[in-house]
Amino acid sequence: MTYIASANRYQTMQYRRCGNSGIKLPAISLGLWHNFGHVDVADNYRKILHLAFDSGITHFDLANNYGPPPGSAEENFGKILKEDFRDYRDELIISSKAGYTMWPGPYGDWGSKKYLVASLDQSLKRMGLDYVDIFYHHRPDPNTPLEETMAALDLIVRQGKALYVGISNYPAELASKAIKILKDLGTPCLIHQPKYSMFERWVEGGLMNVLGNEGVGCIPFSPLAQGLLTDKYLHGIPEDSRAARPTGFLQKSHITDERLSQIRDLNSLAVQRGQSLAQMALAWILKDERVTSVLIGASRPEQLSDSLRALDNLQFSTEDLAKIEEILAP
Repeated sequence: MTYIASANRYQTMQYRRCGNSGIKLPAISLGLWHNFGHVDVADNYRKILHLAFDSGITHFDLANNYGPPPGSAEENFGKILKEDFRDYRDELIISSKAGYTMWPGPYGDWGSKKYLVASLDQSLKRMGLDYVDIFYHHRPDPNTPLEETMAALDLIVRQGKALYVGISNYPAELASKAIKILKDLGTPCLIHQPKYSMFERWVEGGLMNVLGNEGVGCIPFSPLAQGLLTDKYLHGIPEDSRAARPTGFLQKSHITDERLSQIRDLNSLAVQRGQSLAQMALAWILKDERVTSVLIGASRPEQLSDSLRALDNLQFSTEDLAKIEEILAP
């Protein structure tokens, strides 16, 4: 059956200007880090993408290494883009990244011009695109001059392979330098993608001020702290959770009694606000006007629907914010 997007798709989503640019992004964007690889069920992730666009999510965020296996998320997205979203390409913001290990040898990782240009060429081929809307350097490279990495991003825009460029995981001082280099080259940095949640607040130590002062957008990833900021862990560690797996970013050792107590206290406040914990966690990030969009993942359509309801209540009273700080205090 041919996919036809909802005629009402732009009526419920909020859109925010990205820094000083002409681009607006949906307050909630969809990341394809997990759940869109060859190991996943195609019918499920197709439904997630349909629901996202029908709900006004115009921004889909990928990277060269998303899967698993690496590259498969871009391949699968490209297939659905061709079959279902071809007529809507100009309504979409599609982003990709390079910076982590993608192929063997000295040219398949980090931040050289050789790697970034080659990686984007591969990404475009996998997705069947002429260009991406945003291309990021995925992480700082301590061994490549920052000038070379930023010159590669500038080159990619001038080649017409990306409309805008961004950086991800850059600390404040390095981000400031990168932003200046790009501005001098004539290809301004559109956006920064940092890890940010109630449990991961390093960006508040200077990065958010840099982005605000420089007119660069911010799109936090992992806003739910790998699922900790949901109702999944209210009663301990479920057997089917990420924390129960032997591998991955979230380990059982991360979930201390103190952390579980914080999760339960935050959940109680969310209930008082008429929200789920996940919805409150997303709203808490979006309260900062320097945040353009928050990047979420979804393993099933119902999970996406739940996250979207965060937009129903983005207001926090002074008392709410004080209570959250009290709960999060070490």
